[in-house]
Amino acid sequence: MAATIKPLKIAILGGGPSSFYCASRILSRLPHSSPEGQNVQVHVYDRLWAPHGLVRYGVAPDHPEVKVSIFSTALFSYTEFILFYFIVCFVSQCLTFFGQNCTHKFNETAKDPRFRFFGNVNVGDTPSFPHALHLPLRALFPHYTHLIISNGATLPVILPQLGNASTPALSLVHWYTAHPSQPPPPRLEAMPHMTLLGHGNVSLDIARMMFSPPERLAPLDLPEHVVEKISNTSVRHISIVSRRGPAEAAFTAKELRELLTLPRAAMIPIPEELLVPPPNATRQQKRILDLLRKGSTTKTGETSYTWSLKFFRSPTKVTQHTNEYTTIEYDVNQLDAQKRAVPTGEMDMQRTHGVVGSIGYRSEPIEPAWFNGGLGRTRNVIGRVFNEENRRVQGVYSSGWASNGAKGVLATTMMDAYSVAETLLTDHFQGETNAEPPVEILNSDPRPGGPPEVEHSTARVISYDDWIRIDEEEIRRGQARKKERERMVWADVIKFLS
Repeated sequence: MAATIKPLKIAILGGGPSSFYCASRILSRLPHSSPEGQNVQVHVYDRLWAPHGLVRYGVAPDHPEVKVSIFSTALFSYTEFILFYFIVCFVSQCLTFFGQNCTHKFNETAKDPRFRFFGNVNVGDTPSFPHALHLPLRALFPHYTHLIISNGATLPVILPQLGNASTPALSLVHWYTAHPSQPPPPRLEAMPHMTLLGHGNVSLDIARMMFSPPERLAPLDLPEHVVEKISNTSVRHISIVSRRGPAEAAFTAKELRELLTLPRAAMIPIPEELLVPPPNATRQQKRILDLLRKGSTTKTGETSYTWSLKFFRSPTKVTQHTNEYTTIEYDVNQLDAQKRAVPTGEMDMQRTHGVVGSIGYRSEPIEPAWFNGGLGRTRNVIGRVFNEENRRVQGVYSSGWASNGAKGVLATTMMDAYSVAETLLTDHFQGETNAEPPVEILNSDPRPGGPPEVEHSTARVISYDDWIRIDEEEIRRGQARKKERERMVWADVIKFLS
């Protein structure tokens, strides 16, 4: 008599790239034609009504190539995939080798009849949008054998010393990507000087968007009111400030090169003594220092739009004097032997008209007992989740930024998701060894479908078929305006789907 195959029914919390990569890996490793694959279901829950997370709401609108994913989940064995990954990383920095769009890959995953998407469903106790269905985490337990926490890192780190005098960078990004949170528009008409705190790619994205001419913005995936506001901006100089030096900058050479070659804006030259490569400098560090040494294509004096990189500065106090300007007080730093920024005792002051913080991001806890507040992410060991007593939570995993913190690009997110999927499958079919009995909360014989609160909700739950219709309509509306797409907001979605 054939052995009974245990059901595998997985709820993935969050609808971004990590979630879809986990789903695609699991479904492709267990094809529907296999005995194991016939008893598999994967359900993705997202509090946003639209799927794809940062691919839709975090990638700069002038960076559609960042959405490129060169990997097909079904073409490689795991060993072949690892080998291929490192080859392509070397050749093409993981992002631009072939032209297959990652959202196309996600759409292919969603065609699997064992996959379901529940958009506009907020799982957990974290406040969400008024129109979303709010579902307690425990409502999922009877219906699933496994959970994967993949809700990203959506909370900006805000330094206490900044108080309310700064705007999180994520608010600006969500403003120009039409995020459902609907942050207020920035006061660009009264901000001749903008200061960005943090030397990461997001800061460079914002600077590039602010200095892009209307003709460059108009065809992009941007709401028309955003294009109009940026086109009428008063911003003429942007200071981008960090606590360490040029060699420790977190932005990539690609992002830096794009800002350096922007025709409208010139970089203020950096003192040569700051651009000496440190001992044992990496290839990436040397490339960035070389780009900074060459400077921008447009030189100062040739344009009224300028930007600068300010190093070795940590903000200690931000004071808003009037609506006209703000002052920032800085500690002047130096690097210790471990490359940490330490104050020298010297102070510096800067006057500006708007402060935007891009220091870092944290996850929101789905379940506080599984969350490491100090690190701002789910408590886990190689994807397996543990509670506050360091006991393994049976069947619960985490992936992506929720698991590892807000770091890495799309390719590293994919690699992590594939690894977590492999761990889950190995644990399920071969068993895992625990030193002590795990915490058991899920159901080895799960109830069919999703929770009844979802299946029979009075709130509008968005399916993936709904999303495909919305996506096609956004593109159609965009083509009518000679642009990539025209994004809908929730009111548009309800009207369109009704």
